[in-house]
Parts: sequence; C-alpha cells; structure tokens
Amino acid sequence: MPTVERFEDLRVWQEAREIVCIVYRLTKKFPPNERYGLASQMQRAAVSTMSNIAEGFERGSTREFINFLYIAKGSNGEVRSQVYVAFDLGYISQAERDDLVHRCERLSRRIYNFIEYLKQTPIKGPRVREPGPVWYLKEPET
Repeated sequence: MPTVERFEDLRVWQEAREIVCIVYRLTKKFPPNERYGLASQMQRAAVSTMSNIAEGFERGSTREFINFLYIAKGSNGEVRSQVYVAFDLGYISQAERDDLVHRCERLSRRIYNFIEYLKQTPIKGPRVREPGPVWYLKEPET
C-alpha cells in the first residue's frame, strides 16, 4: 500500500481543491449584490470541504479523521445545493451547473468510500501507534 504522508496526497482533497477553484471562478460572475450572499456562502462551503479533509488528516487518529470527513461530505452537499440556487437565479449556465453537480456527487461518493475504508482498516493513525510514516492507506476507487 502507498504511504500517504500529507493531506495533499489524498485524491479527495485534490478534488475538493478543484471544486474550490471552480466555485470561485463561477461566483466571480455573480451580481455585486450577491458578493456577501450566495457567492460567499458557496465559497465558504467549498473551502470548508477542502479544509475539513485537511484538518481531519492532521488530527492524527482515524476516528477523528472520519468525523471530519463526514463534515466535509456535508459541506460538499451544501455546495451542490447552492449550485441549484445559482442556476435557478440565472447566475450560471446549465452546463456549468451540470459539471459542478457531477463533480460534487463524485466527491461525495469518494469521501463516503474513503470513510468506509477507514472504518475497516486496522490503522489507527500516528497518535495511537509507534512513530513512523503517517498513514498506510489506499483510497478506494469509485
């Protein structure tokens, strides 16, 4: 199994980062009156997804990591819901909506599968075992 030493190595974190970039690119086009409304909320939810994956990884225990992955999954669902609002208000196109919804759904499945993998693994994280490489794990394919 590959060694994952940094959260940046995780596919779920990488995909969450891509979603953040897309959300910021799309919300740049929103009307000025949405800057502190929907645009800000979408940006914060997207960043929350990415950040919770990182924070959970850095906590150092599988149990805490799983809890933060659930939070990340919830924030990702929030982004997906807000994408529909942005579309319904005419701020994004149907193609933009479909692409972002697809990415969010894929990320949600990957996070879920990763959680299920972590529940089954005997790995407990570096805080509860001997020092060495951070995690030995393989993210499951979706």
